[in-house]
Amino acid sequence: MNQDITSSDLKAILHSKRANIYYLNKCRVMQKDGRVVYLTDGKKENFYWNIPIANTTVILLGTGTSITQAAMRLLASAGVLVGFCGGGATPLFSGTEVEWLNPQSEYRPTEYVQGWMSFWFDDAKRLLVAKEFQKKRCEFLCKTWEKDNELQEAGFYDDDEAVDNALHTFERKIKKAGNVTELLAGEAEFTKKLYKYAAGVSGLHNFSRKHDADDTANIFLNHGNYLAYGLAASTLWVLGIPHGFAVMHGKTRRGALVFDVADLIKDSIVLPWAFICAGMAMPEQEFRQTCLQKFTEHKALDFMFDEVKQCSQLF
Repeated sequence: MNQDITSSDLKAILHSKRANIYYLNKCRVMQKDGRVVYLTDGKKENFYWNIPIANTTVILLGTGTSITQAAMRLLASAGVLVGFCGGGATPLFSGTEVEWLNPQSEYRPTEYVQGWMSFWFDDAKRLLVAKEFQKKRCEFLCKTWEKDNELQEAGFYDDDEAVDNALHTFERKIKKAGNVTELLAGEAEFTKKLYKYAAGVSGLHNFSRKHDADDTANIFLNHGNYLAYGLAASTLWVLGIPHGFAVMHGKTRRGALVFDVADLIKDSIVLPWAFICAGMAMPEQEFRQTCLQKFTEHKALDFMFDEVKQCSQLF
């Protein structure tokens, strides 16, 4: 006998410990017997696949998908963010913005948003937080690349001369930056150097970063970045901090803080694996699984939570 499961029956798993991000296309997401499932069409029959919502942070709905109101109600009760995207898990919300369907809850903690707002209207304090983000971004890259044996087997080392020089130059520019514009310029130069290094290691010497390019490396970078955006959006929603209160990216963009938080892990995980997988001509699905595995292995979501909470309590 089937028995419906209520939201109160779900095992509570901290968002920072959740393991799953789903990208779905050409299917229908619905509620069935108190569970969220997606329905795919077979040649002779349809198949239902369960989504373990209590252990899921984000669901990306690609081309050819639909979702029922009952499924959205269950996803909201479990605190799962939902985003509509184009093919290959690359969101196309208004062409430029990252937007999410956030679960509705009036009982999220208030201490973090209050801490965030206590400094946000002060330009000097906001710059200090932006610098803190960039420092931790560099530290996480060194820590991740140093202990990831698979990255090292692929030729990525944090103490290679090119990477070491890029890190030290960026760290100096972080200290000297007198405003966000100077900090953004230093960050752009740093990322450009990492692209050049990764392209050389992976044998993709003619690489040029273009968001709308159709080469595999650029497609994988877009795809992996949007997975990171999902984790960042989930982190901010759980902590109750609106996505518009950015410290680096444009303050007029509603999703700008999502980009700031995602930058904490993009260089460390998404960037190298996009080039490695592109160089090995891996399918996009295999690249996505590699990214998700590395997010879990290096506790990327934990790191995001810790850093945002720490910065909200700096002042």
